[in-house]
Amino acid sequence: MAIKQSIEKFGINQAANYVIKDPDKNLIKLMTWVDRFSKGEFRSQREAIRAAIENEDNPYHPFVSKIVNSDPDQVKVLFNNFFMNANLVSWDKQQEVRDKYDCNVPWTILLDPTSACNLHCTGCWAAEYGNKLNLSFDEIDDIVRQGKDLGVYMYIFTGGEPLVRKDDVIRICEKHSDCVFLCFTNGTLIDEKFADEVKRVHNFIPAISLEGDEAATDGRRGRGTYQKVMRAMNLLHERNLMYGLSSCYTSQNFDSISSEEYFDQIIDMGAMFIWLFHYMPVGKDAHVELLPSPEQRTAMFERIRDYRSRKPIFVMDFQNDGEYVGGCIAGGRRYFHINANGDMDPCVFIHYSDSNIREKTLLEGLRSPLFMQYHDNQPFNDNMLRPCPMLENPEYLRKMVAASGAKSTDPEAPETAEELCSKCDEYAEKWAPVSEKLWYGSKGEARFEKKKEWLDEEKEERLKRRAEEAKDEKNDSEEESA
Repeated sequence: MAIKQSIEKFGINQAANYVIKDPDKNLIKLMTWVDRFSKGEFRSQREAIRAAIENEDNPYHPFVSKIVNSDPDQVKVLFNNFFMNANLVSWDKQQEVRDKYDCNVPWTILLDPTSACNLHCTGCWAAEYGNKLNLSFDEIDDIVRQGKDLGVYMYIFTGGEPLVRKDDVIRICEKHSDCVFLCFTNGTLIDEKFADEVKRVHNFIPAISLEGDEAATDGRRGRGTYQKVMRAMNLLHERNLMYGLSSCYTSQNFDSISSEEYFDQIIDMGAMFIWLFHYMPVGKDAHVELLPSPEQRTAMFERIRDYRSRKPIFVMDFQNDGEYVGGCIAGGRRYFHINANGDMDPCVFIHYSDSNIREKTLLEGLRSPLFMQYHDNQPFNDNMLRPCPMLENPEYLRKMVAASGAKSTDPEAPETAEELCSKCDEYAEKWAPVSEKLWYGSKGEARFEKKKEWLDEEKEERLKRRAEEAKDEKNDSEEESA
């Protein structure tokens, strides 16, 4: 099997080299190789890519062209590491572990190299952690090593500000040259030297935080931040490197982030993608008034779907796009988070844990009570516009934390699940009726009915197995007592 995969991968790499010589002419030939290698998997994704390649009127035709005409060495490395290793090759391994241990195995792992940050953004919990927590280089290396054993080749640096540790970040990219490393960064530490390092290693992709226009960005992140971000984007664009943006929309910056002018600007500056995050009221310094209103969230839902039909940039709205991923993807279902203290959190926004990498392996953490609570209860709502167990279904997070005995991982100002969820109760109540109209529409048919049926069946099976296991454990315990 390994020899067969090596031969197939060699063929794909040769095809990729062929495409780089004349992307516009030979790209469709590469898709033929991908179709052959995929063994029928990821059909809808492959069909969408093929349509974008073949149809010049497709809004993503210039987007695909922009990708393959980026830095050629980076294109080849990312094609191999992202499309091959992180998706086609790794899926079988991930599924094998899922089936064997009946637990979640993620597609990507988020980790914080450090809790330190050079900014203090309004409403962000990261600054509360201070600059005392760090994962050592060896710990980060071991996380990636264990992750690859599970079939994970995609890693995302979060923080804090990961580029406080920029030398170690580049070393990790070098050591694990078969992986992809995306990094959420405020962008202010990207200079000429670091941009050259990104070009050298090929497998590092920055996702730079931006709040929309200059007033919105500086208002939340500090005076002068916007211009530093613009400089970082220009440095990457000048080197023909792939990068994207990360934007957190709040009640205050909503108009700026969702505007067509903002999207046109970042496309012109070379951004390949934008990840949109809904503000979460996490931490003692959280500002509940920053939560978007139901009307604002509805407008974001509608605008993003409009932009996708017209603009050459990949857009993911993590609170409104549950229909494409089957609801919540945390708890190891598609990702989980390791903070700078080594705690395994189910989500980058949900800071509760019963496992630490200094005490458990990644697999042991994925099989821990808290992660199994996620595994057994996902999806948390049939309405995929209400995916989160904290923001839209706070009763679930309360229950799961209590059932697992998980503790807060905030080292400075721990908050109970009740304290966190109480900040979401009113939001969840107001969003519920609005989201029901969006999801079910005037005909009362779910936008995602077929997938919903499959998810319901899978969830029912999980809960049934867990009940049977609990019954067996009880019987064994009673027999031992007797």
